[in-house]
Amino acid sequence: MKKLVILIYGILAYCVFLIAFLYAIGFVGNIIVPKSIDSGTETTLLSSLFINVILLSVFALQHSIMARPVFKKWFTTIISPAMERSTYILLSSLALLLIYWQWQPITIIVWETESKIAIYILTGIFFLGWLIVLLSTFMINHFELFGLAQIFDNLKNKQTPNPKFQTNYLYKIVRHPIMLGFIIAFWATPIMTVGHLLFTIVTTIYILIAVKYLEEKDLRKFIGEKYETYQKEVPMVIPFTKIKKNN
Repeated sequence: MKKLVILIYGILAYCVFLIAFLYAIGFVGNIIVPKSIDSGTETTLLSSLFINVILLSVFALQHSIMARPVFKKWFTTIISPAMERSTYILLSSLALLLIYWQWQPITIIVWETESKIAIYILTGIFFLGWLIVLLSTFMINHFELFGLAQIFDNLKNKQTPNPKFQTNYLYKIVRHPIMLGFIIAFWATPIMTVGHLLFTIVTTIYILIAVKYLEEKDLRKFIGEKYETYQKEVPMVIPFTKIKKNN
């Protein structure tokens, strides 16, 4: 019964993630969804800036703290290890939903593209970014990344093995293609408002700092010399920025 409950919990967590991910596309792109990055009632500039920074900080803190090995080790003394990843995904998704719900629009236009061709190009790049994010998860192990492998292994009395170090496809171009996809999607817009720019700048800075100083540190410790070699050969986020040395 406990394993069945964990299975249902993990599936529900994944469903919440799917909702949050799909809504993110509409939220950032101002398409279809009822509440987007530039819609809603505007308040004062300072109030909006303060609330939005707090919302982004809540996500950043949750996302960073719960991803650290020390936290995971402690957390799995409280809950089943099979639930750890699903819980992380669930809380990350809920933090995103909180952003969508409480985000304060600041619709002062920073730049606006009037050319139809440019609009089509930027929109295409926007969707390309999201496609890169999704495909990159499958280039490693999508189901393990989002906790499904763990809950199904637990149901079958199997221990989920540690994630394998893989450098498939886009991972040969940059070490963090998922983050590259997010950055592309956030910046590619024909109309950039102050609110959208705030969201984009803060998330981009967070991605670069978290990846370089937190995630990569953990990966070097976990994988070792192989990852250090990978760092030397493949750029972190920006493609084609590593100069290959001739032997």
